[in-house]
Amino acid sequence: MEARAIARLAAALSEAAGADVQLDRPNDPEHGDYATNAALRLAPVRRRPPRQLAEELAAAARAVDAVERAEVAGPGFVNLWLGRSWFGEALDEILRVGRDFGAGSAARRERVQVEMVSANPTGPVTVASARNGAYGDCVARLLEFAGHDVQREYYYNDAGAQVERFRASVEARRRGDDPPADGYHGAYVDDLARLEGDPLPVMLAQIERTLERFRIHFDTWALQSELERELPQILDRLPTYEKDGALWVRSTDFGDTRDRVLIRSPERGALPTYEAADIVYLKQKLDRGFDRAIYVLGADHQDVRGWYAVVARMLGYEEPRVEVLLYQLVHLTRGGEKTRMAKRRGDVVFLDELMDEVGVDAARWYLVSRGPDQTIEIDVDLAAEKTQKNPVYYVQYAHARIAGILRNAGSAEVGAAPPGELAREERELVKRLLEFPALVTEATERRGPHAIPLYAIRVADDFHRFYHEHRVLGSGAQAFRLGLCRATQDLLARCLDLIGVEAPARM
Repeated sequence: MEARAIARLAAALSEAAGADVQLDRPNDPEHGDYATNAALRLAPVRRRPPRQLAEELAAAARAVDAVERAEVAGPGFVNLWLGRSWFGEALDEILRVGRDFGAGSAARRERVQVEMVSANPTGPVTVASARNGAYGDCVARLLEFAGHDVQREYYYNDAGAQVERFRASVEARRRGDDPPADGYHGAYVDDLARLEGDPLPVMLAQIERTLERFRIHFDTWALQSELERELPQILDRLPTYEKDGALWVRSTDFGDTRDRVLIRSPERGALPTYEAADIVYLKQKLDRGFDRAIYVLGADHQDVRGWYAVVARMLGYEEPRVEVLLYQLVHLTRGGEKTRMAKRRGDVVFLDELMDEVGVDAARWYLVSRGPDQTIEIDVDLAAEKTQKNPVYYVQYAHARIAGILRNAGSAEVGAAPPGELAREERELVKRLLEFPALVTEATERRGPHAIPLYAIRVADDFHRFYHEHRVLGSGAQAFRLGLCRATQDLLARCLDLIGVEAPARM
């Protein structure tokens, strides 16, 4: 979804040229405010030299009111310089919409469930699981901003061998014994051993508190133990068979690489497998009326992506209704060296420890600052810094600086019409703000929230350049520049909100 000002300009140029014109922003402002390669695209179709077509397109563009100058460059590019009235109209559009600028890009509103984190409740939330949560929550925020109805869910594996080992580990510490060799260790196990009763509800409550602190609010919680009770109703719908005392599903009939065990043999406990719970869970999700079910999983679950597609086919659902988003690992570094911050256990880093060290804002920012297919390395020292070398602080500082300008302006007029010619820094900032609708739409469609912090840094860069070169209060362009500040503040606040980071008014 393009900003309306850009879409209107492209439509006017297309009408004048008699062909579809798409606009790009040149890297060098010396090459115009926008440019088009329409002549290059049309040349093979019309069997004419692209340079000749570009000359005709430039002549047509000069007749468009918004265009101040049009020049042909290279083999057939047309560079466009726009008049100040166009910039005023564009800024007015942003100011009128405010923080909803770029919202509502969904062509069709869907009910979407995003299931995330879903770590076994056998210990506190780790930084690895925190990346799952940060990524999933940001995807959910993007989908909501686009206009979808989104529900966040956590799925607990509260049954099975790992949970029993967890309980056995706590019970051993209560007796004063060491946990089993394949059990759970660490001071948190000792803490649980001091409490009476089943440690599982205590751990579940701690996980929920940690995630709320991390600004992830779950609407619903699913339990494996409850899902397993629904399994008998599903088995009759599936092509199952018995082998070696176990119950299998003939999933290869639906494109799977192998048949899967649904219920283990009596020798192995006769318990349902994770695959069995997966089938029940997906059916339950889509039967609840969700148009789309999104799973967020670590990269080591690559095989699961194909399995969920098989499950959809077995149950008769359309495959696009099921999405599996995968993400890579997280490493923490200090001084360029990998570090472990764990205070209670030597082989993992807990999310609460990271938030204690760097704060919630920095933890959220850094955990979504790279694409999910990239490993993240978080420099703990930098993330904890309250200086402009820290990107999250740098962007928040730009927001707070603007808030200070607007406070000092009091009830002064905020406008959008430039009183005179615009400086380069003013033009560049308006154009940067206009990039947001297309950028946030693409980030939503690609499930790539990492584009948002990168864009926010560029907005902050452009704002700081503008601010250092031009006085706002008391200048002849005060109203326009206050409008530019207000629009920038709204966009920065929206970017920060989309990744779960606060937008402070003072720093």
